Amino acid sequence: MTITRKTQIFAHRGANREAAENTRSAFDLALQADINGLETDVQLTRDGIAVLFHDDDFHRLGLPDKRVSDYTFFELQTLDLAPLCKLATLFNTAMRLDDFVPRYRSRTRLLLEIKNRADEAQASIETKVQQTLAIVGAHQGEQILISSFHLDSLIYAHQCAPTFPLVFNMEPEHTLDDVRHSLATQPFLHGYCVHIATLNHALVELLRSHNKLIAVYTCNSAAQIQTALDLQVDILISDVPKIALEMRA
Repeated sequence: MTITRKTQIFAHRGANREAAENTRSAFDLALQADINGLETDVQLTRDGIAVLFHDDDFHRLGLPDKRVSDYTFFELQTLDLAPLCKLATLFNTAMRLDDFVPRYRSRTRLLLEIKNRADEAQASIETKVQQTLAIVGAHQGEQILISSFHLDSLIYAHQCAPTFPLVFNMEPEHTLDDVRHSLATQPFLHGYCVHIATLNHALVELLRSHNKLIAVYTCNSAAQIQTALDLQVDILISDVPKIALEMRA
């Protein structure tokens, strides 16, 4: 029997082509369309507050030698994030995770990516995971998902909340054998988020055979979106969610 799945469309960092990414303006604009979810990124400020920001540094803000952990949350609020979107005209500031989750959790699904730097201290990583789990709560079904490229963060999250749905983000260079190895060694993972360049029928069949959620990033061209829709992934993450919605319809 063939099962037809309706792919869920998630806005990548909100409506990031209309407003500064990962800001309230971007999320509110994204929700004006009939999207199914919001994807965002979690980092820690110098004073240990979980905020939404993607980049490892502030190069795009004209501060290449600075990063989130160099600022307190109060100091971060003085930075205008409008340069993160060429079309942004509003004053946009960083948003706290504990503001984001209550504001949007009842309106759409949420995918929270825990970001990690190569030189980040283990204590910082654990604090970030603990805060994120505490803010979202331990039992969400699939309404809220946590993802990361950093497998150790997911392993620690699983130790803290064994039933929480965790998604492993795969790099573009990861192969089918890498996925097989992960399935064998980390069976607790709820799903995988793969790069669109690596998405194919064999990968989908492998993950389906293990009953894993399949997400794909970042589908922006018509060809990429159509590939993800044809393979009936569970979650399609896009910078152009309105186009993805039109194509799905």
